[in-house]
Amino acid sequence: MELGTLVGLILGPTLLLIGILLIANLGLYIDPASAMIVVGCTFATFLISNPLARSLKIIQIVMNTLKPYLVKPQEIISTFVSFAEKARRDGLLALEGDIEELKDDFLKKGLQLVVDGTDPALIKSIMEADLMGMEGRHAIGADMLKNMATLAPAFGMIGTLIGLICMLAHMDNPEMIGPSMATALITTMYGSILANLFLLPLAFKLMSRSQEEVAAKEIMIEGMLAIQSGDNPRIVEERLKAFLPPTIRKEIGREE
Repeated sequence: MELGTLVGLILGPTLLLIGILLIANLGLYIDPASAMIVVGCTFATFLISNPLARSLKIIQIVMNTLKPYLVKPQEIISTFVSFAEKARRDGLLALEGDIEELKDDFLKKGLQLVVDGTDPALIKSIMEADLMGMEGRHAIGADMLKNMATLAPAFGMIGTLIGLICMLAHMDNPEMIGPSMATALITTMYGSILANLFLLPLAFKLMSRSQEEVAAKEIMIEGMLAIQSGDNPRIVEERLKAFLPPTIRKEIGREE
């Protein structure tokens, strides 16, 4: 589990709650009408904005932010160095048994193309197309959350207008002014909290995870081409280490 996301999702609301309790009674900030306007209308508009089949996957998309990307660049490089040693010693066909044991479908597909003797340019084209497709799918998930993050404050403002209209319509009744003004302000608060404490951070986490996975896949593509060209293990390692920042390169074993 990705600890940072979990800690943030717990710590943010907890600190907000403590802050409210230090200032006033929590009951002052609980308004079912405001919650219905902001949360309910945001979700309803989200359903309008996206195909139903995609909308129903929103929970799965959110859960993905809690899953760490398990493949590390160091492990990828180590795998390719090992494959390069075996390929130079026993030939590309000797890698077939190792390919079957790989868990990453992208890596398995690319190395199988290498073993099959596919032209390097074609391998690069196929794998980059696969990578672009993955980026597109990831972008859809993040965009869905950003879409809701845009809608929530807007409905908060609509709730504010509703409260203000109600307040102005009952200026002759002091008992209505307070509740109407409270609804007006609380809906704005709900919209801002929903967007900035939950939806936008989750969208940014998905984008970050996507960038991390794309970077790993780019290393894999370079490794496939290095093995295809018959590079020796040392050269394979150096080619792949070029994708990493200096601090991580040192962890692999050699300082620049």
